[in-house]
Amino acid sequence: STDARELLVTTDEGVESFSPDQLRAMRDEFQRFLLEYQFGLREVETKLGILRDEFLQMHDYNPIEHVSSRVKTADSLVEKVIRKGVEPNFDAIRGAITDIAGIRVTTSFSKDAYRLFDLLTAQDDITVRAVKDYIAEPKENGYKSLHVIVEVPVFLSTGRVDVAVEVQFRTIAMDFWASLEHKIYYKYDGAVPDGLLAELREAAQVATTLDLRMEALHDQVRALPRDEEADAAREVTADKARTLLEALQRYNTGGGPTLDAG
Repeated sequence: STDARELLVTTDEGVESFSPDQLRAMRDEFQRFLLEYQFGLREVETKLGILRDEFLQMHDYNPIEHVSSRVKTADSLVEKVIRKGVEPNFDAIRGAITDIAGIRVTTSFSKDAYRLFDLLTAQDDITVRAVKDYIAEPKENGYKSLHVIVEVPVFLSTGRVDVAVEVQFRTIAMDFWASLEHKIYYKYDGAVPDGLLAELREAAQVATTLDLRMEALHDQVRALPRDEEADAAREVTADKARTLLEALQRYNTGGGPTLDAG
């Protein structure tokens, strides 16, 4: 008979039982697996942090506006393993799911996204596994971002482990649009009305136009003499604030997609 403390699990082969010690061992193995990705994430964050500090201290312009990161939760990872039909073992998961650890780098302009991509992937301990350039070729819904899957070595007490990390580079305008799109899809549980989808695509074009306009203004400012540059920079900042405010006001007054639409 099965000990009352054991867990019974039904599988395709029948019923399997797991003792508390077995369950603890499984938990510890899963935690170690996720820990590798936390360490890999830390390695890439350090590289980006060094680049950001160098730009802040040694150059007159810092292309990095913001960096955020996350490791998928256990529940989120299990859900994706089931959805994608991945074999439930760690080697299969490592090979099939490459966004367990993710970093988002928000830049001022599109050219900054490519510049930072080049600086990161040129480092000799970084291996590029895949690149998806949604800036050059946006998704049908208007989504734009530069994605790269990199492998970075992590040295543990047990030896070297190469960890995959997904890095996304996008501008402030792209990030604003993607955040809004995510909230709308969440509200409608993926079944977004056609009218809103069209509005989202139009909003993506507006974001692209804003990116191009602000980048052109930025280039003009940098071409000016020092004193004129300072004055012009203040004007560009004010213009950017007005443009974003006008866009937000249009959304709030029904001139664009809102969470309450429909």
